[in-house]
Amino acid sequence: MNYRNGWRTGGLGLVMIALAVGGCKVGPDYCPPQTTLPTDWSEKIAGGATTQPVAVVQWWKTFNDPVLDALVHRAVQSNLDLKIAASRIREARAQRRIVVSGEWPTINASGSYQRTKGSENTGFADTAALGGSNATGGAGTTAVPATGFNPAIFSAERSLWQLGFDASWELDVFGGIRRAVEAADADIGTAIEGRRDLLVSLLAEVAANYLDLRGIQRQIDITTANVKSQQDTVELTRTRFNAGLTGELDVVRAEAQVATTAATLPILQTSARRAIHRIAVLTGQLPGSLSDELSKVSGMPSTPPDIPVGLPSDLLRRRADIRRAERQLAAATARIGVATADLFPRFSLTGGIGLQSDQAKSLFNSSSNFWSIGPGVRLPIFDRGRIRARIQVEDERTSQSLDFYENTVLLAMEEVENSLVSYAHQQTRRQSLANAVKANRRAVDLANELYTHELAGFLNVLDAQRALYISEEQLVISERAVATDLVALYKALGGGWEEGKEAMTDQ
Repeated sequence: MNYRNGWRTGGLGLVMIALAVGGCKVGPDYCPPQTTLPTDWSEKIAGGATTQPVAVVQWWKTFNDPVLDALVHRAVQSNLDLKIAASRIREARAQRRIVVSGEWPTINASGSYQRTKGSENTGFADTAALGGSNATGGAGTTAVPATGFNPAIFSAERSLWQLGFDASWELDVFGGIRRAVEAADADIGTAIEGRRDLLVSLLAEVAANYLDLRGIQRQIDITTANVKSQQDTVELTRTRFNAGLTGELDVVRAEAQVATTAATLPILQTSARRAIHRIAVLTGQLPGSLSDELSKVSGMPSTPPDIPVGLPSDLLRRRADIRRAERQLAAATARIGVATADLFPRFSLTGGIGLQSDQAKSLFNSSSNFWSIGPGVRLPIFDRGRIRARIQVEDERTSQSLDFYENTVLLAMEEVENSLVSYAHQQTRRQSLANAVKANRRAVDLANELYTHELAGFLNVLDAQRALYISEEQLVISERAVATDLVALYKALGGGWEEGKEAMTDQ
């Protein structure tokens, strides 16, 4: 579709046709952009991911963790950013009602009472006192010739009672108001998809922080266990030193390793508290509200064996940010028509009816009736290019919206591809680290046994313990990364906004 030239119709012929058929709509008719996507992902599907139809409506339940399920529910119900987004939807719907009101006549009721007295020292009298209409003397006055001047007329006090209705109606001949309604409809869609996109990000952030917390708690457990094991080694070396079987250097080295390992605990505990605080805020609560509930250590949730990711073409209908960008393009296209309508005449009907009298008792007599009705037309003649400049502004905004839409699609594709490769490779890393932990545990047992029988030095024990701790810590970090990479994949696929769909439509 040519967004830049679609609005250039018009002239006298369009005016005549519009009047003949009862109205038209200038500007381009919106057509959704046609986007061609590859038939498959460029990254090799691995790590349990398949091209089966995606199922990401409630993806967090695949972790089989009731605490996570409850946190997600709280976030959907109480997150303040979501409430702001819901308010934006209501705002957009109210704005549409304002725009639609322009298609209908405006009717006003009015009533007034006025008491006047003219000055005897001027050549002008109040029109209400004289019962005449305004002339050249200015607003509310009329010029009276000096000959035959009667001061009594000017000094008399007069009353004027008036009740009535007036109406005006601008005919939407060239569709400017109807294009504005189209833009308002698209703005509502933009607000709805914006809330959905925010919901997807919220669900992913809640899950990622929760999985980080469980991973950090697991690291704390491993570190605490290693400190205990290393303290046992300190006692062993101290006993051997007191028995004269080893030197003091072994004791000092063992104590240093205990202190080094224990030094990581405050950092991990700080990270755990921060994750708890973040989850609480995401669920609309004070930072410390979930401390008692989430401080209880729980195992890392398991990841599902199979992850259906679907095809690239599925993103166009499922990613809320893509859907939002499409609605923004629709709104921008409609506003070209709104701006173009200003090039053409505006037709209107105005009228009024009411009662007018200088005495209240005669206000409702038939002789007090007055009315007026008449059509009007306004045609722009010279505005120094303002209207055409505004059309160009809307045209360029539409072009920007189209580019933004295409860029949003590309970024969505990139996000999925990156998530696929990260998830697959992290699973490979996790398996290698699991093998390393198994080997290092055996190495620690052998080193302790050899040291006890004085067949190897104490340095071997320290090296084996250090290697075991590092591999165990890295394994937990990798397990946490696998889970958070899976969350990132679900987010990239656009899953989860259906969770708040029913509540959102009631806003």
